[in-house]
Amino acid sequence: PETAVHLRCPCGPVTAFVPWDGRCSGNPVRFHSVPAFAAATDLAIDVPGRGKVVVDIGYGGTFYAFLSAEQLGLDVCSSKTRDLVSAASAVTESVKKQFKLHHPESEDLAFLYGTILTDGKDAFSEEPTTNICVFADEQVDRSPTGSGVTARIALQYHKGLIQLNQTRTFRSSTTGSLFTGKAVKATKFGDYNAVIVEVSGEAFYTGTATFTVEEEDPLKYGFFFK
Repeated sequence: PETAVHLRCPCGPVTAFVPWDGRCSGNPVRFHSVPAFAAATDLAIDVPGRGKVVVDIGYGGTFYAFLSAEQLGLDVCSSKTRDLVSAASAVTESVKKQFKLHHPESEDLAFLYGTILTDGKDAFSEEPTTNICVFADEQVDRSPTGSGVTARIALQYHKGLIQLNQTRTFRSSTTGSLFTGKAVKATKFGDYNAVIVEVSGEAFYTGTATFTVEEEDPLKYGFFFK
């Protein structure tokens, strides 16, 4: 009734769980994250042209800065997306210059991927909390963001705002799509107190790919670096 799919992601192994009725897959799908943790909380950052803001930095497979849009004079639910993107990007660049990140296992992962602006509703509630994720080259996620929800849950758990297995609902301010997230297990990751987070949402087929092995291909079985 449910199939486990093991994925090798840049951040490490992630297991997804997909409902299956013998004919087709269903919803919701869910995954268990790599260890997620709070890298910094209540960090004061000077954003040129926007003043000082206070951010949290969480890791959920990659690092994000989190703050309420209100700190930047914006509303995550009603402000123009362009204004939210511009503000979030300014925060990202400022954090990169003013705070050094550390990853317990790989310095290649020790970089800030983006900034997530929230509605500030971090304390546990049955009501959804809304955010927008601005990442990479000012891209905007259509969803609440899997790694972002993971990092945000880790921060809320670290601050004592949620407990293990308390489910929160997260809404994307761009599309209204919903994810749920909960911390399912406490663990250690290097020197950090971490949690494994379960994220759940809807998934749909968007395409298929076919891989072909030709006998003449000298590397058809792969290769190793020594």
